[in-house]
Amino acid sequence: MSQPPGLRSDALPEPVMVPLRAVHDALHIALPDLTDADERAYARLLELRAIHARITLACILQDGHGVGPSAAVLRDLTSREPVTYTPWTGAGGER
Repeated sequence: MSQPPGLRSDALPEPVMVPLRAVHDALHIALPDLTDADERAYARLLELRAIHARITLACILQDGHGVGPSAAVLRDLTSREPVTYTPWTGAGGER
């Protein structure tokens, strides 16, 4: 199931890109500030979002769910799990 080397995302059909963007956006969160509490909150949020992303992909790949509706559910779950910790503002802190 390998793809030819150099296959770019712009060569993929839009229905494939929709869940890829949703997973990317769910996991793309700001790094935490240096306090233990912020680092714990970051780790919990990233773990929760990763679980939701994994379930979404399993629903699409294993259970045949529609990619658009599945991506919409992931985006909804992500919006319900906002960053509540203090993001790191040092150089390179933004992702």
